[in-house]
Amino acid sequence: MTKKKIKILVAKPGLDGHDRGAKVIALALRDAGMEVIYTGLHQTTEQITKTAMQEAVDVIGLSIMSGAHLPICRDLLEHMKARGIDDIPLAVGGVIPKQDIAKLNAMGIRGVFPGGTRFGDIIAGIRELVE
Repeated sequence: MTKKKIKILVAKPGLDGHDRGAKVIALALRDAGMEVIYTGLHQTTEQITKTAMQEAVDVIGLSIMSGAHLPICRDLLEHMKARGIDDIPLAVGGVIPKQDIAKLNAMGIRGVFPGGTRFGDIIAGIRELVE
């Protein structure tokens, strides 16, 4: 029995223009055998939700370097719930202070990968989200 290939949406929400990390993570996930859809810069939470629906992704991953991870994640979760896709696991990485990890988990973020997280840990974490 072959496992289904994980399909992940990697998105850069908001006005954050730093996308090198998101691109490097997208490549690492692809090299680990996942199908990656990268949205590019400056996506709204509504655009991310629509793309996730159109692509029928297994996971949504956000890269946020702006420090706006709490309001962005809250807004995206609201859009996902309104569209009936709040069962898709949501992961976030980037500049995430340690004190915000519990807040993100409490609001429903299933994976939190602060800057400096090893590729292997991110890949394993994404795989756990879909098992």
